[in-house]
Amino acid sequence: MSIINTDINNAIEILLQDDVIGFPTETVYGLAGNIFSEKAIDKIYSIKKRPSFNPLIVHLHSVQQLSAIAKNIPEMAFDLAKYFWPGPLTLILEKQDIISNKITANKNTVAVRIPNHPLALSLLQKIPFPLAAPSANPFKSVSPTAAKHVYHYFKDEIKYILDGGDCENGIESTIIGFKNEIPVLYRHGAVSIESIEKVAGKVSIITNNETNPDAPGMLLKHYSPRTKLIVTDNIFEVIESNHHQKIGLITFYKEIISPSVKHQIILSENKDFEEAARNLYAALHELDKMNLDIIITERFPEENLGRSINDRLIRAAC
Repeated sequence: MSIINTDINNAIEILLQDDVIGFPTETVYGLAGNIFSEKAIDKIYSIKKRPSFNPLIVHLHSVQQLSAIAKNIPEMAFDLAKYFWPGPLTLILEKQDIISNKITANKNTVAVRIPNHPLALSLLQKIPFPLAAPSANPFKSVSPTAAKHVYHYFKDEIKYILDGGDCENGIESTIIGFKNEIPVLYRHGAVSIESIEKVAGKVSIITNNETNPDAPGMLLKHYSPRTKLIVTDNIFEVIESNHHQKIGLITFYKEIISPSVKHQIILSENKDFEEAARNLYAALHELDKMNLDIIITERFPEENLGRSINDRLIRAAC
């Protein structure tokens, strides 16, 4: 049975034994292990039931570690790192030979970031290796934004969950790669594309890849609750057409009164995209435990982090 605690020393002890832990970041909780331990990496893939073609993200504590992980790094990557690290931006870079093909899914690139979480950074500074840490959830399930979510998923499979509180951003990192040194977006995330383009200029967007993704989060179905989820531009019409079912509702900022709705969660009464993103996965976890027949959510405006929220909702509804 997992132990949930804030003691970094316990986490270090387990990681040094080539085992894995629940790991807090500002985006979502990760399932973390030593990047140089085949045993730890195998366990991450095994208990997540993650396909081997889906690469992992390597977490560092400083830019100074980057040259040991990646090579031929574009100058724009350093510009983005300087602006957004520590923070919820992952960069796809050419990997050093020392990086296991299991981490990169046999690609010559590696996904790297520095998390902006004090407990995560403190841990990373005290261990002699970076951490591979995909989200701490079974493959395709809703990502965890609290230690209790990790416990619910893996209480019988991991020994320790380092409790860093609720995640500040609440959705995964934005992923940027480079084609001929030109930045491309592989995954919408907690840094808006508008913010990226202020630093990098125009960024092109890579579409989904179901069989050979260049980065995590590119599969069409992902982040899904067990309860059926519908994303709509006309929430009243969908409520009416499903009035005979037990409905859970997620909205951006409006309260909707309907006898068919058993429970509603408003993500941000202040119309704040960051607050809505922070609350999204917690809302899906909460509604998924209520034995509802269906969860209905409205599509967000395609601006700012609304794009990232829509990305998660659409993948969750597939």
